[in-house]
Amino acid sequence: MEKLSAYLENEGIRSSYQRLKILQYLQAHRTHPTVDMIYKNLSKEIPTLSKTTVYNTVKLFVSKGIVQELTIEEKEVRYDADTTQHAHFKCIECGSVYDVALESTIVLQGMVTEEGHKVIDCQVYLKGICKDCLKSTKN
Repeated sequence: MEKLSAYLENEGIRSSYQRLKILQYLQAHRTHPTVDMIYKNLSKEIPTLSKTTVYNTVKLFVSKGIVQELTIEEKEVRYDADTTQHAHFKCIECGSVYDVALESTIVLQGMVTEEGHKVIDCQVYLKGICKDCLKSTKN
């Protein structure tokens, strides 16, 4: 927790117990959770935690660039502590979201388009059926 606290302080964020636990959860659970998922899991450990606190904390983390926001589905926002450029795959059967290596996303960042626009962020979302769901449908 000391490393996380120092990390937040270095990013200009005052560290509180709740902020540390939310960041720790995001780093430990690479499931690309929603605010509801984070709240549901952490409220068992932190009874005083509110959904508003989770929402405000992840928004702060996004604004500081230590967490990225994913909008794979129009009405569902997920969060990822891995801020390196990569794609995301969402299974249409089970709803799981996976990281997918995609070299072209790295190439696009910093690129200037033909029309003269500079790319500062590139989000690639893929949808399909994950390998686990494919296996279960074969049985």
